Amino acid sequence: MTKLDAFEQMGGRQSLVDICKLFYDKVYADTWLKLYFEHIPQDHIERQQVDFMQRVLGGDNIYAGKTPPNAHPHMFISNELFDLRQKILADTFKELGSDERLREKWLTIDETFRKSIVKDSPDQCHKRFKTDDILNFPKP
Repeated sequence: MTKLDAFEQMGGRQSLVDICKLFYDKVYADTWLKLYFEHIPQDHIERQQVDFMQRVLGGDNIYAGKTPPNAHPHMFISNELFDLRQKILADTFKELGSDERLREKWLTIDETFRKSIVKDSPDQCHKRFKTDDILNFPKP
C-alpha cells in the first residue's frame, strides 16, 4: 500500500477539510486562542492547515506555506496554550468520529512541533518581518 492509499483510507482530503473547519470554528471562538488569529481570515488558515496536513499525512503535496517553526517565532506559545489547542483538536476528532489512524498520526505530528513552537518566555520570540508584532496574550 502506498502512502497515498493509506491517506485516502484515513478519509483523504475531505476528512481534513471537515476537521479543520470544525477545529478552527472552535479556535476562533476560544477566548484565548482567537487572539492569535485576529488578523488572519479563518478560511485562509483552514486551507493552509489542510494543505500542510495533506502533505505530511501522505497526500499530494500542494502546501506552499512555512513550516510551523518558521511560522510561529513571533508568538509566545506556552505549554498550556499548546495543550489547549491539542485538546480542542482531539475533541474535534472525537466529535466527527474521525478515523483512529488519522487522529493518532495527526496528534503525533503536532506533538513533534512542540519543542520548536513552545517558548519558556516572551524573550524567546522574534519577528519574522519588521512589521510583525510579538504576540503574547495572557490567559483570559
